[in-house]
Amino acid sequence: MEREVLEVDVLFVGAGPACLAGAYHLARLIKQHNELAAAGKQSPLEVSIAVIEKGAEIGSHAFSGAVLDPVALKELVPDFLERGAPVQPVLRDQVSLLSRSRRFGLPFIPPPLQNHGNYIISLGRMVRWMAELVEQQGGVDLLPGFGGREVLYEGDRVVGVRTGDRGIDKNQHHKANFEPGIDVRAKVTVLGEGPRGTLVKSMSERLRLEEGRNPQVYSTGIKELWSVPRERGVAGMVHHTMGYPLTSDTFGGGFLYGLSEDLLAVGLVVGLDYRNPTLDLHHEFQRFKQHPLVAQLLQGGKLLAYGAKAIPEGGYYSVPRLALDGALIAGDAGGLLNAMRLKGIHLAMKSGMVAAETLFDALRKGDTSRAALGSYEDRLRNSYVFKELHRVRNFHQAFEHGLWAGLFHAGLQMISGGRGLREYRTFAGGHERMRKVREFFGGALPELDEIRVRFDGVTTFDKLTDVYHSGTKHEEDQPAHLLVSDTDLCRSRCAQEYGNPCQHFCPAKVYEMVDAADGRGKRLQINASNCVHCKTCDIMDPYQVITWVPPEGGGGPRYQDL
Repeated sequence: MEREVLEVDVLFVGAGPACLAGAYHLARLIKQHNELAAAGKQSPLEVSIAVIEKGAEIGSHAFSGAVLDPVALKELVPDFLERGAPVQPVLRDQVSLLSRSRRFGLPFIPPPLQNHGNYIISLGRMVRWMAELVEQQGGVDLLPGFGGREVLYEGDRVVGVRTGDRGIDKNQHHKANFEPGIDVRAKVTVLGEGPRGTLVKSMSERLRLEEGRNPQVYSTGIKELWSVPRERGVAGMVHHTMGYPLTSDTFGGGFLYGLSEDLLAVGLVVGLDYRNPTLDLHHEFQRFKQHPLVAQLLQGGKLLAYGAKAIPEGGYYSVPRLALDGALIAGDAGGLLNAMRLKGIHLAMKSGMVAAETLFDALRKGDTSRAALGSYEDRLRNSYVFKELHRVRNFHQAFEHGLWAGLFHAGLQMISGGRGLREYRTFAGGHERMRKVREFFGGALPELDEIRVRFDGVTTFDKLTDVYHSGTKHEEDQPAHLLVSDTDLCRSRCAQEYGNPCQHFCPAKVYEMVDAADGRGKRLQINASNCVHCKTCDIMDPYQVITWVPPEGGGGPRYQDL
């Protein structure tokens, strides 16, 4: 098939904080270099830079909690406040342990959760603001609506990315508007496509990027944005919770972030290494909102938006190889997130800036081999990125025996430089920890209520209502972007062993077991148009037969302020 080829020097994949910071910083370095060249002090450097983004608009797929440590932003844009960065200063911190109906406030805030000097942000607003800075800087082409579907190689050298074909119907036939994907070829490709990225996942399998590392461990964060009465005084509030609705053997917790006088972010994070095959992430989130602490804040309010996203929490020992021939990996795609602090945006930004500095040197020398790009990892290790990750290297893993043991170990880690009782240099993937029905329940799958939570349509909502508030839209007549390699396994072995957990862990009702037309029990139905791109299914399926790939031309959620 003949494809259009776009040649650039540097390609950034994903318009998140890592790649936008990298593109902005690289363009600035080149501009400064060429200003000196104009004065006759050195030779000019001509570099073409492009950023591709799978979302229809910059920021439409951006999702996070989020409390921002501004350390990297201050380096990137020292006058960010004067330039209108969309941030709300943190005004007060709280940490609470919840029972079913009560709250027990901690008498002190653990140091990792102290947020004085930090900012509450909407990541969508932040990346849109960053994109404006990139455009003002000049020298960078921003291309939303182009998802990277395939890595281009010459041998084992990465030479760019192929974007997805458009205009193919669900039966794989070309429609009248068919357009083949574009081959975007680059001297260096920076992959900042977020957690469990399609391209990095395929590269890891081919190039063994995770060899000698622990498998990545993930959580999924589910969040709603609410308009609440101004008299609640939520502006600048950061409140983290432990306990209810999660059992003590399930990693996770809740959060309440006040973005303004009348905007409140409500969320629940659940570790994707839980044991219960029937655990439903969305239902647990609805139960969280029924707790008196949350319910009183939401009373009289209105749901504005909904979303979900995987969070890489494996830490230091799960970071894959980040530099290879012709490519670098940045941000969440490389697992650069501090799980103890619940923060990764500043690390993503810094990794993008370090990538830019590495690329600037490599392009001046005309060498983009792995040997030349290897300084990227050295620079990260000498920066606060890896120093911060090393101090929390055993955090998530320490909760393998439950909440109380985990809190004890986390306390030891804070006074032992991150070690705790032992180093977790080997740790299984989270999906391997899910128990089979007979093992977890001691027999057959118990009868589950059709509605575990009574959705009142005021404070609690079913999955489809929440999906509506995510703004999710996909072209219906296109190939499914959720690829299940063995659907027969779903109706037979998975149903018997795990009770089809995809019906429960998906927070968007994408997977359903429905009556089969042949009368032979149930079959898997994939409602791909509901997908909010959280990647939970790709991560948590116990057989690892689900692969998430970007849908056609910008389809997916339309996050505005999440």
